[in-house]
Amino acid sequence: MSERFPRIASLRTPARLRAHLDRLGVALPCDETPESGATSPLGKPLLLGAGREGPLCAGNRFVVQPMEGWDGTRDGRPTELTRRRWRRFGESGAGWIWGGEAVAVHPDGRANPNQLVVGAETVDDLAGLRIELLEAARLAGHAPPVVGLQLTHSGRWSRPEGEGRPRIAFRHPLLDPRVNLDDPAAMLSDPEVDRLIQQYGTAAKRAEQAGFSFVDIKHCHGYLLHEFLAARSRTGKYGGESLQARMVLCGAILAAVRAAAPGLRIGVRLSLFDSVPYAAGAGGQGAMEAHSAPYRFGFGVNAEDPTHVDLAEPIRFARTLLESGVSWVNVTAASPYYAPHLQRPALFPPSDGYDPPEDPLFGVARLLRAARDLKRALPELTVISSGWSYLQEFVPHVAQACVREGWFDAVGLGRMVLSYPELPADVLAGRAVARKKICRTFSDCTTAPRNGLVSGCYPLDSFYRELPARKQLEAAKRDAQ
Repeated sequence: MSERFPRIASLRTPARLRAHLDRLGVALPCDETPESGATSPLGKPLLLGAGREGPLCAGNRFVVQPMEGWDGTRDGRPTELTRRRWRRFGESGAGWIWGGEAVAVHPDGRANPNQLVVGAETVDDLAGLRIELLEAARLAGHAPPVVGLQLTHSGRWSRPEGEGRPRIAFRHPLLDPRVNLDDPAAMLSDPEVDRLIQQYGTAAKRAEQAGFSFVDIKHCHGYLLHEFLAARSRTGKYGGESLQARMVLCGAILAAVRAAAPGLRIGVRLSLFDSVPYAAGAGGQGAMEAHSAPYRFGFGVNAEDPTHVDLAEPIRFARTLLESGVSWVNVTAASPYYAPHLQRPALFPPSDGYDPPEDPLFGVARLLRAARDLKRALPELTVISSGWSYLQEFVPHVAQACVREGWFDAVGLGRMVLSYPELPADVLAGRAVARKKICRTFSDCTTAPRNGLVSGCYPLDSFYRELPARKQLEAAKRDAQ
């Protein structure tokens, strides 16, 4: 772990955080005191339009982001660990549950052998997760949140039986070696993509049967649909140099989902910008891999200088989504597999990661400003922001200021909810945050699954601290040093 950057907890006050941001030259609004109740910018309801059974409304501006637990059964069903996590989502007080977690549309598209699957045999299990979440919200005294399901195919990062079984949109000179990709059959053919489109439609119909209000068609983090947005070198009907050609697959999936489940709302979680892959360099610090220009393998990067973000294509893509009736975009970036510091800023890297090449506050600001820029470009879009956990006790101070100033519509919490699910409820009730529960981005929730263990907050959640897996995790971390 790098000691080059101050720990957020050491700053102690909003004034000290603002001073540190000023020293970095990072522009982020930060309120002195969080407000509570319906008068707070974070407590205002968010109207989301029509749903199957009437208007949809998130009761506040907090969103629980989707997270894989690596804790389902081998046939794609939830376990008690999964159900516990979803109950805690309900207890959070957040008004919007964005997908719960990534659920594969087909068993071959799982990122791990214990990922949930939307299958004919699992519909009742998924319905049960939703019911338990809503019941937990009711018992905690919260209004029922809007609950959806994230649909995914892991693409080049597929490991359905534990070993890599990548399926790719195009050949990538830097990423192919990372998954030992030398099988020409790994490239999805157009007929296979045609079948995938129908699998998304079938999965959406099953999500509707399970009672979910919406599905997220996941286009982020280097998974398959995100990769197709950069498939410039792909020939056939699902790729090409133009953005229009690279959006054909998304359009076809949206049409299939609407045909199969016309009453279901649709959102898209989108990596708004990407990066050349990073790896551990000198001293373990993250360094961008050697690459040539133009760099034709990313989405939302400047091809001539891929160290810079270029949102022109992502904004055009989001505009096309909006014109097609998809008005919710959940903003994230890059991929945890090859640029985690851009996607989830942290001071402590996972065991297979690298020390941050920058103060993680730069990463937080980059993510929040990208969401702001999308909202400014398309004000009618409902934009959910990501990248909050590293702000730790200052989440409510910065989130309140950003929402009040119209940077975006909602605040998406990921890792923080694993250690401190009640954060939204505490903030909205005007209670002081519980410092001992705050996620400090130790990254054990990532290190554990990287080593075949279930994901959870081992340092701060007493339930996970007492699991036998904790000793295995500590041994894996020692071996990685």
